Amino acid sequence: MLRRGAATALAGVVVSATPAVLPAFADDDVRGGQRAVIETLDLPAAWRTSKGAGVTVAVLDSGVDPAHRDLAGSVTVGRDLTEGANPPGVAPRRLHGTYMASLIAGHGHGPGGRQGVIGVAPEAGILSVRVILEDEEPGFREFNSAERFEDVVARGIRYAVDEGADVINMSISKELATKEERAAIRYAISRGVVLVAAAGNDGDRKTGGDFAPYSYPASFPGVVSVGATDRRLRRATFSNWNSSVLVAAPGVDIMGAGPGDEYWVGRGTSQATALVSGVAALIKAKFPQMSSPLVVQALADSADDRPPGGYDTGTGFGVVNARGALAEAARLATHTETATGPQAQDPAKPLAGGPAGPIKVTTRDRRRVTIYAAVSAGAAAGALASLGVIFFLVRRVRRDHDAHDA
Repeated sequence: MLRRGAATALAGVVVSATPAVLPAFADDDVRGGQRAVIETLDLPAAWRTSKGAGVTVAVLDSGVDPAHRDLAGSVTVGRDLTEGANPPGVAPRRLHGTYMASLIAGHGHGPGGRQGVIGVAPEAGILSVRVILEDEEPGFREFNSAERFEDVVARGIRYAVDEGADVINMSISKELATKEERAAIRYAISRGVVLVAAAGNDGDRKTGGDFAPYSYPASFPGVVSVGATDRRLRRATFSNWNSSVLVAAPGVDIMGAGPGDEYWVGRGTSQATALVSGVAALIKAKFPQMSSPLVVQALADSADDRPPGGYDTGTGFGVVNARGALAEAARLATHTETATGPQAQDPAKPLAGGPAGPIKVTTRDRRRVTIYAAVSAGAAAGALASLGVIFFLVRRVRRDHDAHDA
């Protein structure tokens, strides 16, 4: 059965999570189709340390099918923040969300769970929070135009945090940011939650500059912005490239699950994002008290296939490696970057004392600095020369005086 992938929209802009879906695969072919991803992320070695047990990953998406055999028992169906967009009685399609959830926490099925989709963190739990509609759903246009749905992502983030999520996966992107989303992200980070989002799929769209468009929520500070790589682990042509990109993960020909025990193959920064969220879940399971900034540092510092110079705008610091990320997290486990105590600023409120006053900006005129340095050097040389003359005169006077006495 052929199905078109989910191309949804949020606040009037297209979400960059569209998988190019191919025919469903027989379940005994699925694990083989995942082999390249499993090897790239070095998952067998990582699973000897962590499989994500005890961690909850919130999937802010189009909904997750909790009955899929590769996800059964792992999914908690949370709030539907799109409620009212579809006509009464219309069930959500849950295509894209199920796909992402399977990449994060699919546990397979059959003897030993060796069939079907295995996620990066197969023992993690999924909290499904519906914040987007598939474009096939009848309420798609209403959802994108009605003002009451403008802040669904911000509300979804806060809901997920309050429900105990450790990681929030946002395989969605849009061109415009809102202050509500920014505040919700600060709220999540202040509570130790790791946020991971798609960099976007407009990498082949020229902007007149030397980068692809920025997208949100990936471009907010503190969010792990994920680019996609191709089979050669180079930036996929569709993947956005800009300075927000932190790390990358495979994003081409990615096998995943669909509603009704189906299987899909797709491409996009959405899939790459889900894989990175799974690695973050492995870290949080092993080091549950680790702050969000340190988890992010572990992801970046341990990445493979680093670009020349250590960073570029296509793949960030490189391709995420689960085994390496866990090893780096172990090294960082005794550190903290979280402010605590009564003096810590509430991230949801403005800075105390109101807006800051004018900022004094100091500029450096390199030409004047050079001139002043030359003048200073000349003055120093003159001073040394003067000291030399004085020393010479003093010695001469002493010599003449000694000769007169004789």
